[in-house]
Amino acid sequence: MSEPQIDALFILQPLTCFLFSLGLVLYWRYKRRFKGSAVLYSLVAYAGAIALKYMVQIPTAKLVFDMFGAASAASALYIGVQTVVFEVGGAFLVAYYAFSRNKLESKDAEAYGIGLAFWENGVLLGIIPMIGLLTIIMLLSSNFAPNISGTIYSLVINNQPGLFLSPAQALPLIAWGTLERVSSLFAHFSWGYLTLLAATLRKRRYFGIALPMGLLDTLVPFAQNFSVPLFELLVFAIAVGFLIVAFTVTWEVRRQINWKATV
Repeated sequence: MSEPQIDALFILQPLTCFLFSLGLVLYWRYKRRFKGSAVLYSLVAYAGAIALKYMVQIPTAKLVFDMFGAASAASALYIGVQTVVFEVGGAFLVAYYAFSRNKLESKDAEAYGIGLAFWENGVLLGIIPMIGLLTIIMLLSSNFAPNISGTIYSLVINNQPGLFLSPAQALPLIAWGTLERVSSLFAHFSWGYLTLLAATLRKRRYFGIALPMGLLDTLVPFAQNFSVPLFELLVFAIAVGFLIVAFTVTWEVRRQINWKATV
C-alpha cells in the first residue's frame, strides 16, 4: 500500500501570506513611501528580536514550561514579556538609532511597520515554510531515492500529521491560519508604526501605547482551550483594535506631517 501524499493545497497559506505581504511593500513603494532604509532597519529590528528570543528560550523554555505548565499564566507572561521587550522595545531602539543617523523619519512610520510585518509573515512564516513544504512534497513523490523519502515520510507523519489531512479537512485550517497571519500583520504594523513615531517625534505616549501590544502573545499558550475559529477571531479582533488605536492616537500628528498621500 502506497504512503499518503501531502496535498499541494497546503502551499496556499504560506504563498498567500508571502504574496499579500509583498504586495503591501510594493504598493507602499510605488504609491506612497517605502525607502530601502525602512526595509533594512525593520529587518534589523525583527531579526534581532527573534535572535534574542531564541537566546532566552533555548536554555529556559523547558524549565519554565515544566515548572509552571505550558498553559499557565506564568508561561503566558514568559512568552508575552519577551515580545514586549524584544520585538516592541527593540523596534523602538532600532527606530531611534535610524532616526539619529538620519536614515528614517516620521514619514517612514507606515513603511517601518509594514517592514516588520513583512519579515514575519512574508518571509519567516511565508516564503521559508513554502520552500520547505515544496521540498518535502518533491522528495516524498520522488522515485529516485526511496530510502530518503521513507525517512522523510516518517519524520513528517510523526511531527506534522496535519499535513496529511484531506483537502476538505485542510481548507478550514488553512483559512484560519491565513487569518492568523493577517492578525500578526496588523499587530506588527501597529507597534512598528507607533515606535517610529515615538522615536522621531519624541512622544513617549506612543511608545507607552505600543509596548502592551506585545502581550498579544500571552494568548498563545491558551489556544488549546478554545476552538480554532473562536481563538483566531479573538486574536483578529484584538489586532484590529491595535490598528484602530494606532491610527486614532496619531490622528492630529498625521495631519501635521507632510505625507505623500492621505492615510
